[in-house]
Amino acid sequence: MRKAIAAGRITPEADGTIDAERVDREWARNSDAPRNGTATRAVKVAVQESSGATGDGQAASLATSAAGGTSLLQARTVNEVVKAQTNKVRLARLKGELVDRPQAIAHVFKLARSERDAWLNWPARISAQMAAKLGVDPHTMHIALEAAVREHLQELGEMRPRVD
Repeated sequence: MRKAIAAGRITPEADGTIDAERVDREWARNSDAPRNGTATRAVKVAVQESSGATGDGQAASLATSAAGGTSLLQARTVNEVVKAQTNKVRLARLKGELVDRPQAIAHVFKLARSERDAWLNWPARISAQMAAKLGVDPHTMHIALEAAVREHLQELGEMRPRVD
């Protein structure tokens, strides 16, 4: 009994005595071997909930029982769920299914910059040919195309895509 009190599985009364019925309920709720099956049911529910979700708040919600406390069995279940999720992330990283976020951002930035530079150079390459086909002044055509491209790129630069 002293070990159970020290471990927090049962709590004595204020005067140091032990209420047998209350201690039996606490013992069943907080020990590895449940007498009435409530902890076993909690584990089944926890395992079912953990199989589909991977959110950060999942571990905290699994650790709280209906009575508001945390049983030893529930805490162990939460620990195993967290270990499984960690191993899943490690495996995905080893398989090459995950990428480094800063490296991906730098790569996208480099691609966007090269796309922008290609568009900025396009009016200089094409304006003389278009002017000849349309019979207009090449310089006027270049100025008009360059202004249109810059305006379009400005609009694209103001757009803020959502990253989910």
